[in-house]
Amino acid sequence: MFGQNLKREIDQIAKDKGIDGAEITGALEEAMLQAARKRFGQEKEIEARYNDEIGEVELFEFREVVENISDRDSQILIGEAQRDYDPDVEVGDEIGVKLDTTDFGRILAQAAKQVIIQRIRDAERGNTFDEYRDRKGEVVNGIVRRFEKGSIIVDLGRAEGIIPAKEQVPRESYRPGDRVRAYVMDVSKVAKGPQIILTRTSIEFLVKLFEQEVPEMYEKIVSIESAAREPGGRSKISVVSRDSDVDPVGACVGMKGSRVQAVVQELRGERIDIVPWSADAARYVCSALAPAAVSKVIIDETQNAMDVIVPDDQLSLAIGRRGQNVRLAVQLTGWKIDIKSESTMREIAEWLSKAVSVVEGCGDPEADLLLQQGVMSLEDLADCAPEVLTQLPGIDEAGAQSIKTKATELVSVKKTADEEKAQQDVEDEERQRAEAKANAAAAAAARASAAEDASDKPASDEQGDPPADPAADSQE
Repeated sequence: MFGQNLKREIDQIAKDKGIDGAEITGALEEAMLQAARKRFGQEKEIEARYNDEIGEVELFEFREVVENISDRDSQILIGEAQRDYDPDVEVGDEIGVKLDTTDFGRILAQAAKQVIIQRIRDAERGNTFDEYRDRKGEVVNGIVRRFEKGSIIVDLGRAEGIIPAKEQVPRESYRPGDRVRAYVMDVSKVAKGPQIILTRTSIEFLVKLFEQEVPEMYEKIVSIESAAREPGGRSKISVVSRDSDVDPVGACVGMKGSRVQAVVQELRGERIDIVPWSADAARYVCSALAPAAVSKVIIDETQNAMDVIVPDDQLSLAIGRRGQNVRLAVQLTGWKIDIKSESTMREIAEWLSKAVSVVEGCGDPEADLLLQQGVMSLEDLADCAPEVLTQLPGIDEAGAQSIKTKATELVSVKKTADEEKAQQDVEDEERQRAEAKANAAAAAAARASAAEDASDKPASDEQGDPPADPAADSQE
């Protein structure tokens, strides 16, 4: 049926498609079995086996060995079985009788073709799944093919990957045919084949890009300890070196910024801050808030929090646009960070000094000590345990209670002062707005008046009397 070249054809298909020959022979056996059951009936106990020596799929029907036949379709006489098949067979055994397949013809060939095609597709999908399952966590290159419901379908060569809408960087746009790099986030099996989920927004993608650009990372000399990212906007990474002679930040930046610029270019202009990692939490947080300068850090280890004091002109830089800089620093370091300006801290210190001044001999030094212990407001002072205050020089339990009472009184005083200041700010803003509106109205009136004066002037004033018409004089 298949000819003498079947074995060679199987070997060629296996080579071209990268599929195990056993997969193809299994498909042939399955196709043969389906055709045989259609021909002989579903109730028949038939088995298909590929004979590699003769290059043919053979069919065997199992029959019971008996002395007297009652069902010729399912039984065989013992004498016939011993003569034609197995001399050692006994009554009650089952023996496989080879069926004649020469007249199966075109129907069997078509069925075999369909089954083989399906098995080849399944095998290719299985190979693709195995290949990309091992590539999970890698960066791959592909070509944008099409768009489906907001997702980008990427041609990876032997397979297609998908970048869901949520894994795409905002403001990035692609057209069919564009090249794209992405991180293999997940590989799963679905009915249509392996589904390869790609991402361009993950922190892992950022880390992998640096590992590809920085040889010291490949050699395990420099490593990224932590990373934080807001895709399309800004990222921060902290790096450390295992060799004291290698500057981790310099290694990541590269000569004239070549290495970091390669990553920035791939991320379509995303800003990247590279900071040195440090076991000293305060130093680490100060680096993470770069490029802002930090004046002082107050650490509350119990709350895993820090109050960071910066010069007034550095406050907006430390916080960043819409809080981005401090938000990324929190993600990078794992510390809760509260940014305060020096003027704000001076104001807080003044209020604390007023509260502790109820105890004779206490003032600014004690207020500074309270700030260092994390008492950052009058409310904190009013609620703090007396033991915190009695640790300060010259303050006993009675003094501590007096300070707490004074702090409670000053809370209401400060609240009133803040409300008055806020009201004054509102009034000043409304006054400035009214003045600006009045000035604009006056300017508009002045322009309208000037335009009216210009339109009222006679033409002779500007151009002189019109010249006499010689033709009119001659007519007269």
